Amino acid sequence: MTGVRRGTALLLAAAWASAPALAGDVQAGRAKAMQCQTCHGLDGKSKLPEAPHLAGQVEQYLVKALKDYKTGARKDEMMSMMAKPLSNADIENLAAFYSSLKP
Repeated sequence: MTGVRRGTALLLAAAWASAPALAGDVQAGRAKAMQCQTCHGLDGKSKLPEAPHLAGQVEQYLVKALKDYKTGARKDEMMSMMAKPLSNADIENLAAFYSSLKP
């Protein structure tokens, strides 16, 4: 992650730190995350230098990022392809799972 993207993520995390938790299902997110593990690791710790760590990320940030990849508001060829078939429940569950992990 570049310095700018990391800084943006940290600012968003701080802004959302006091936001209420979403209704995602951690166990359903864990099952869905099997398709994410190649790049982000099942433990949310990236195995590839170009893929960010997801463990411990703010749930609301992850929801927004996945929805933005799905709609094309955020651009990344691989993530757009992976996010496109996700339902809103899938997105919330993945976000709940990854935010529940220790960074």
